[in-house]
Amino acid sequence: MRGLLFGLVAVAVMGLAYWSYSENYKTRDALRVAGQLQREIGKQRETLAVLQAEWAYLNRPDRLEDLARLNFDRLQLLPITRDQFGEVAQVGYPPAQFDFEDLSGSVEVQGQLDTDAEADGDTP
Repeated sequence: MRGLLFGLVAVAVMGLAYWSYSENYKTRDALRVAGQLQREIGKQRETLAVLQAEWAYLNRPDRLEDLARLNFDRLQLLPITRDQFGEVAQVGYPPAQFDFEDLSGSVEVQGQLDTDAEADGDTP
Protein backbone atom coordinates (compact mmCIF):
# COMPACT_ATOMS: atom_id res chain seq x y z
CA MET A 1 0.00 0.00 0.00
CA ARG A 2 2.85 2.29 0.86
CA GLY A 3 4.56 1.63 -2.47
CA LEU A 4 1.37 2.47 -4.35
CA LEU A 5 1.12 5.78 -2.48
CA PHE A 6 4.78 6.60 -3.25
CA GLY A 7 4.19 5.71 -6.89
CA LEU A 8 1.12 7.97 -7.15
CA VAL A 9 3.01 10.83 -5.50
CA ALA A 10 5.93 10.34 -7.89
CA VAL A 11 3.57 10.38 -10.91
CA ALA A 12 1.85 13.50 -9.54
CA VAL A 13 5.23 15.25 -9.06
CA MET A 14 6.29 14.34 -12.60
CA GLY A 15 2.93 15.56 -13.97
CA LEU A 16 3.28 18.84 -12.11
CA ALA A 17 6.86 19.22 -13.31
CA TYR A 18 5.76 18.67 -16.91
CA TRP A 19 2.91 21.18 -16.48
CA SER A 20 5.21 23.80 -14.92
CA TYR A 21 7.79 23.44 -17.72
CA SER A 22 5.10 23.73 -20.40
CA GLU A 23 3.68 26.85 -18.69
CA ASN A 24 7.20 28.26 -18.46
CA TYR A 25 7.74 27.85 -22.20
CA LYS A 26 4.29 29.29 -22.97
CA THR A 27 5.09 32.30 -20.79
CA ARG A 28 8.46 32.82 -22.47
CA ASP A 29 6.81 32.60 -25.88
CA ALA A 30 4.13 35.13 -24.84
CA LEU A 31 6.83 37.49 -23.54
CA ARG A 32 8.75 37.14 -26.81
CA VAL A 33 5.63 37.96 -28.83
CA ALA A 34 4.84 40.91 -26.55
CA GLY A 35 8.39 42.22 -27.03
CA GLN A 36 8.06 41.92 -30.81
CA LEU A 37 4.76 43.78 -30.68
CA GLN A 38 6.30 46.54 -28.54
CA ARG A 39 9.14 46.94 -31.02
CA GLU A 40 6.67 47.04 -33.90
CA ILE A 41 4.56 49.65 -32.08
CA GLY A 42 7.70 51.75 -31.57
CA LYS A 43 8.58 51.51 -35.26
CA GLN A 44 5.02 52.44 -36.27
CA ARG A 45 5.04 55.44 -33.93
CA GLU A 46 8.34 56.56 -35.40
CA THR A 47 6.93 56.16 -38.91
CA LEU A 48 3.83 58.12 -37.91
CA ALA A 49 5.95 60.96 -36.53
CA VAL A 50 7.94 61.10 -39.79
CA LEU A 51 4.74 61.09 -41.85
CA GLN A 52 3.25 63.89 -39.74
CA ALA A 53 6.42 65.93 -40.21
CA GLU A 54 6.31 65.33 -43.97
CA TRP A 55 2.62 66.31 -44.05
CA ALA A 56 3.36 69.54 -42.19
CA TYR A 57 6.25 70.25 -44.56
CA LEU A 58 4.14 69.63 -47.66
CA ASN A 59 1.24 71.74 -46.37
CA ARG A 60 3.22 74.91 -45.79
CA PRO A 61 1.17 77.90 -46.95
CA ASP A 62 3.98 79.35 -49.09
CA ARG A 63 4.48 76.02 -50.87
CA LEU A 64 0.75 75.61 -51.50
CA GLU A 65 0.54 79.17 -52.78
CA ASP A 66 3.36 78.49 -55.25
CA LEU A 67 1.67 75.27 -56.39
CA ALA A 68 -1.63 77.10 -56.86
CA ARG A 69 0.13 79.70 -59.02
CA LEU A 70 1.95 77.06 -61.08
CA ASN A 71 -1.22 75.04 -61.70
CA PHE A 72 -3.64 77.93 -62.13
CA ASP A 73 -4.49 76.90 -65.70
CA ARG A 74 -5.70 73.47 -64.60
CA LEU A 75 -7.05 74.11 -61.09
CA GLN A 76 -8.25 77.73 -61.25
CA LEU A 77 -7.27 78.18 -57.59
CA LEU A 78 -6.75 81.68 -56.32
CA PRO A 79 -4.43 82.52 -53.46
CA ILE A 80 -6.02 83.31 -50.11
CA THR A 81 -6.00 86.98 -49.22
CA ARG A 82 -6.88 88.86 -46.05
CA ASP A 83 -10.00 90.42 -47.51
CA GLN A 84 -11.56 86.95 -47.94
CA PHE A 85 -11.94 86.60 -44.17
CA GLY A 86 -14.68 88.23 -42.15
CA GLU A 87 -14.95 89.44 -38.60
CA VAL A 88 -16.84 87.81 -35.77
CA ALA A 89 -19.30 90.72 -35.71
CA GLN A 90 -20.34 89.83 -39.27
CA VAL A 91 -21.50 86.33 -38.33
CA GLY A 92 -25.29 86.06 -38.36
CA TYR A 93 -26.28 84.13 -35.26
CA PRO A 94 -29.86 82.82 -35.01
CA PRO A 95 -32.15 84.78 -32.72
CA ALA A 96 -32.43 83.55 -29.16
CA GLN A 97 -35.53 81.45 -28.55
CA PHE A 98 -35.85 82.41 -24.91
CA ASP A 99 -35.16 85.59 -23.06
CA PHE A 100 -33.64 84.22 -19.87
CA GLU A 101 -34.06 87.51 -18.05
CA ASP A 102 -37.86 87.15 -18.33
CA LEU A 103 -37.75 83.72 -16.67
CA SER A 104 -36.83 85.14 -13.28
CA GLY A 105 -40.49 85.35 -12.21
CA SER A 106 -43.08 82.63 -11.78
CA VAL A 107 -44.80 80.88 -14.67
CA GLU A 108 -48.55 80.33 -14.60
CA VAL A 109 -50.08 77.27 -16.21
CA GLN A 110 -53.80 77.16 -16.99
CA GLY A 111 -55.92 74.36 -18.29
CA GLN A 112 -58.54 71.77 -17.47
CA LEU A 113 -58.14 68.14 -16.65
CA ASP A 114 -60.49 65.87 -18.59
CA THR A 115 -61.46 63.29 -15.97
CA ASP A 116 -64.08 61.59 -18.17
CA ALA A 117 -61.45 60.51 -20.75
CA GLU A 118 -59.27 59.04 -18.00
CA ALA A 119 -62.17 57.05 -16.59
CA ASP A 120 -62.98 55.58 -20.03
CA GLY A 121 -59.38 54.57 -20.62
CA ASP A 122 -58.98 56.98 -23.55
CA THR A 123 -55.88 58.69 -22.20
CA PRO A 124 -53.20 59.32 -24.79
